[in-house]
Amino acid sequence: MNLRIYIQKKNFFDLYSRKLYQELNDMDISLSKVIIYHIYDIFQIKQEVFIDSLYKIFVDPVTDIYHKKLHLKNPYFSIEYLPGKYDQRAEAAMQCIKVIDPISTVFIKTGKLIELIGLNNPKNDIIKIKKYCINPNICKEKNLKEMLPPYFSNIKCVEKKKMKILEGFINFTHEEIKKIHKKWNFSIEIKDLLFIQKYFFEENRDPKEEELRILDAYWSDHCRHSTFLTTLVDITFDGILKDTYYNIFNKYLKDRDSIGRSKDPINLMDLSNLPSQILFKKGKLKNYVFSNERNSCIMRIDVDIIGKKKEKWYLLFKNETHNHPTEIDPFGGASTCIGGAIRDPLSGRAFVYQSIRLSGADDPTKTKTLNGKIEQRKICREAANGYSSYGNQVGVSTTHIHEIYHKGYKAKRMEVGMVIGAVPVDYVKQKNPKKGDIILLIGGLTGRDGIGGATESSKEYEYNLKNTSYNIPVQKGNPIIERQIQRFFRKKEAISLIKKCNDFGAGGASVAIGELSNSSILYLDKIPIKNTSLDSIEIALSESQERMAVVLNPDDVKKFINLSHEENILSIPIAKITDNERIIFYHQKKEIFNLKSSFLNTGGSNKKKVVQVSSPTSISPFKKSQKITFNKKNFLKNISKLNIASQKSLVEMFDSTIGGGTILMPFGGKYQMTPSEGSVQKIPVLNGETTTVSLASWGFHPNISNWSPLHGGAYAIVECVSKIVSMGGNYKSTYFSFQEYYQKLGKSPKNWGKPFASLLGAYHAQMAFELASIGGKDSMSGSYKNIHVPPTLIAFGVSIGSCGNIISPELKKIGNRIYLYHHKPLKNEMPDFDSLKKVYDKVYKGICSGKIVSVKTIKDGGISIAIAKMSFGNRLGVVIQYNNHLLETNIGSLIIESSSSLSEDFILIGEVVSSQNLNFNGISIDIDESIKNWIKTLTPIYSINNRDIKYPKKNILQKSRKFHKKIPLKWKSIKKIRPRVFIPIFPGTNCEFESIHAFEKEGAIVKTFVLRNLSDKDLIQSISKMVKYIKSVQIFMLCGGFSAGDEPDGSAKFITSMLHNPYIKDSIEYFIDHDGLILGICNGFQALIKSSLLPYGKINLRNHKSPTLTYNEIGKHISQCVHIKVISDQSPWLKGMKNKVYTIPVSHSEGRFYASEKMINILLRKNQIAALYVDLKGNPTMDFPFNPNGSIGAVEGLLSNNGKIYGRMTHPERYNNGLLKNIPDIKEHSIFRNAVQYFL
Repeated sequence: MNLRIYIQKKNFFDLYSRKLYQELNDMDISLSKVIIYHIYDIFQIKQEVFIDSLYKIFVDPVTDIYHKKLHLKNPYFSIEYLPGKYDQRAEAAMQCIKVIDPISTVFIKTGKLIELIGLNNPKNDIIKIKKYCINPNICKEKNLKEMLPPYFSNIKCVEKKKMKILEGFINFTHEEIKKIHKKWNFSIEIKDLLFIQKYFFEENRDPKEEELRILDAYWSDHCRHSTFLTTLVDITFDGILKDTYYNIFNKYLKDRDSIGRSKDPINLMDLSNLPSQILFKKGKLKNYVFSNERNSCIMRIDVDIIGKKKEKWYLLFKNETHNHPTEIDPFGGASTCIGGAIRDPLSGRAFVYQSIRLSGADDPTKTKTLNGKIEQRKICREAANGYSSYGNQVGVSTTHIHEIYHKGYKAKRMEVGMVIGAVPVDYVKQKNPKKGDIILLIGGLTGRDGIGGATESSKEYEYNLKNTSYNIPVQKGNPIIERQIQRFFRKKEAISLIKKCNDFGAGGASVAIGELSNSSILYLDKIPIKNTSLDSIEIALSESQERMAVVLNPDDVKKFINLSHEENILSIPIAKITDNERIIFYHQKKEIFNLKSSFLNTGGSNKKKVVQVSSPTSISPFKKSQKITFNKKNFLKNISKLNIASQKSLVEMFDSTIGGGTILMPFGGKYQMTPSEGSVQKIPVLNGETTTVSLASWGFHPNISNWSPLHGGAYAIVECVSKIVSMGGNYKSTYFSFQEYYQKLGKSPKNWGKPFASLLGAYHAQMAFELASIGGKDSMSGSYKNIHVPPTLIAFGVSIGSCGNIISPELKKIGNRIYLYHHKPLKNEMPDFDSLKKVYDKVYKGICSGKIVSVKTIKDGGISIAIAKMSFGNRLGVVIQYNNHLLETNIGSLIIESSSSLSEDFILIGEVVSSQNLNFNGISIDIDESIKNWIKTLTPIYSINNRDIKYPKKNILQKSRKFHKKIPLKWKSIKKIRPRVFIPIFPGTNCEFESIHAFEKEGAIVKTFVLRNLSDKDLIQSISKMVKYIKSVQIFMLCGGFSAGDEPDGSAKFITSMLHNPYIKDSIEYFIDHDGLILGICNGFQALIKSSLLPYGKINLRNHKSPTLTYNEIGKHISQCVHIKVISDQSPWLKGMKNKVYTIPVSHSEGRFYASEKMINILLRKNQIAALYVDLKGNPTMDFPFNPNGSIGAVEGLLSNNGKIYGRMTHPERYNNGLLKNIPDIKEHSIFRNAVQYFL
């Protein structure tokens, strides 16, 4: 049967309706209430299956209201995705139904209905609201009078157009070529089309449309870096910096000549890459690895394994921008930004574990925007949601996030992701493909999205309100599949079979296959697709985050496919290697593309541009800041400025502890308020423990770059290096990767002078430090009409260090001395590199010796702002005496906290004191007042929901302190056995590695199993295997993650569906009856609650009186450390822990415990509340941030009546010795040891 249902949240839980209501109010739209209904159009479902699934999958009886039909009297409208846009909610719902009915053929399409109550001006306001809610690049208004099947159900949504040969092309005149260029909206230049015409003239044939479309993508600036490879001629310099420019430029020419490059064309790519070649030749880049797979920067490093020999590993890092996609589809563009960044090191067989996110925007506190553009605050919010959602699901720890504000980013958003991955050297076998080798596609299905991403990203932004095509330029990626590939590529037996690998990024299959070999045949019909209506161009060009192409020896194909199947990953042969130096594509037995690889690899026509580098004509940001008088008013004004204000409300949306390797939390100190200088993670070794860490940071200042790109490039390097030093890294081991983002350069020599000047400044800095950039990414389309992004050169830096040397910037101890290293620029305001190198060496030695305990770099706001931020983490006061500029912008300078005297290179300016004040030259400023001003600017942008709902508080919390009746329990199992643990890995599980480590460290034997659901047979077999595993172990753990993406509209529904399967349900009852222990953390806890295993001890359907875990009250993901107090030890898991307080990481979107007062009293009486969120004094609290999700009764974890089933939201598996160094008094919560000891 086919049917439509509507799901509404009960008022108490309806956070997202209130959130939309507040957003509309911010737009000056007057209304009294908004109600959002979720729509499910369900096709081909059996009635009995629907009845069985209704309250297991679609409706939470505690939080939801189910409607068969709606009869609304208020204005409303409905929204649904464009055909072909990935709908994670619909896919998750179908997967859940498959668990109930493995042979189900159900199809689902989802949407939203928005009811608007009390609109004062319905006629005009509803138009504004629709424009705000309906992004034509993502979705469209839904017609509730019809029920059309979903796009992927093999129903043709559009009639396929007949592909054709472009008759007469080789004889077209120049004017005819220009008309074709305009008509087809090519991203390549007219000159490139003429170059193509010449090629086909020599081939004596006209091109097919497919060939031209694919060339447009293949040769796009995004894919081939055509702007950076343009030959630069007649380079001139003028203005006050003319001599400085010429001195650096002449050094560059001399260095080119020293390695025999003087006759090669000068271009931006050469200027960017030359330092690596010069310094490598001099033996300075000892860790640098050249590779014919150029998707990432690669270093070869030694990884220390405690108690064992050092291991050789590759460290891979890459930065990626999705500026255009994020501008038009903020959520999808930002999510594919991190997805696209991950897939590059992943294609190098590395496990990606560390991430930095940078973004650039205009002022998000303003509501006005340009016609046809999405307003800045909406882009900022949705982009943050998109990036964090995707990265959190893939399981990459994002520990450093920063948004840069500049009016130029109104032209086009900046969205940058930088990731680091690692893999043992002996796992990787890079070989050249040979004739007869097979290319396999692994990962997801191909759909009509991500088409045109490469070409559109290469163009200047143009306003186009309507998406008249079914092609969707921004793919909404599938993080679950990319996570599966991540896990698969940790298997040596799998990745050692791969000769070469490439990702299906921009340009899709056409680019991925073309880059793997100069001779290949691609069979487009073999690419698995989401529906049969895709034509050849769409199949060839559709890009995605979750697909890879791998080259294998034919003898290894069967083994590889079997290994991928074990990981629930689709693996299909789609192409083969030949030896004719041609790239050929077939579709439906017809040849649609056949070009010489030598022509394809030219990247298009040779291009030349004249360069004129101008000097700045205004006063520098450095000197401007020196004019600001220091007083309390100016200090508080500065600390609330956009680029200085706290971004904690943004940062906490990103999972910073996933993987169990985080050394520095994004914010440190007792109060978690001092921002870290970058990202530090342990290398994710496969066995044992390591002290080797990777450090990452960045440098860029938009105002300096806008004033002078030369200085901007140089100071980007200095800032990045200074941050590495401040975290305890040795600057000499730093390698860079650049991110360039500039306006559309066109033909203007002055425009071309901007990136040239930036890279000239960066060149000078690299050679001065004897450090090099070994990769990068350029984006040269940051223009909208007469608005341009600031000249943007971001220097990302990566270094290797030791865990023991890592420090954080929060002030540590009363009585410590505060020193200043004041970097004084040269007369031309360029950095003094001799001074910098000398001092950075001394700082590193001081940190290693233990003398220096914290370091903070200085940037905007100068010395006073830097010291204030250092003070916030532990609320320690300072007394500073420094008779110089306290609000001066200064890059390269450092504030240093030391326990003893330092050399004369450092100026003693004050000390740490016990007061709650910042005292600068006798001017006293309260720390709390400073923090209030620091957080007020951006918190409303990223934390919309206020805690305005009334619920029981004090009586429940007071009762939690009373004595509760003890329930007699057995404290030792009758079994005497080394316990075996079973951890099932569901689609979306991402905490398995740290969970396995936590148990194995305590001596348990851990068994894992990847649930497979690619086919009905796979699912049936998986259920059978799970039953066997459950019955064969002593401990059953459901670990953290986002099972099925926390969809449909709620966490852990896929796992809950599995637990309700009658065979698995029976096996769990058997397991419980035979003295088994069950643990659920985060997503696992959600599954235990929603299956009724907690608090009832048995799997059953719930009712409206049952407890639940629901969306965080603040309406977003929260990642931080919290304090919990164990209040019951009536469990083997918690033996000996009662009344102890633990500081533990937490990271979730749906961790808010809800139960009635009556239910909480019952749980308290039975000792089933395991732990509570507490404040710094150890008292249970409802206050944010101590109770970050707003859990009723401050409940953090629950026990079953017999204490053997335990669920909790916090992540003890993510802490290990040496981790989370900027969180004071953190210690291990040894529930895993207790569980193992129960059986010994």
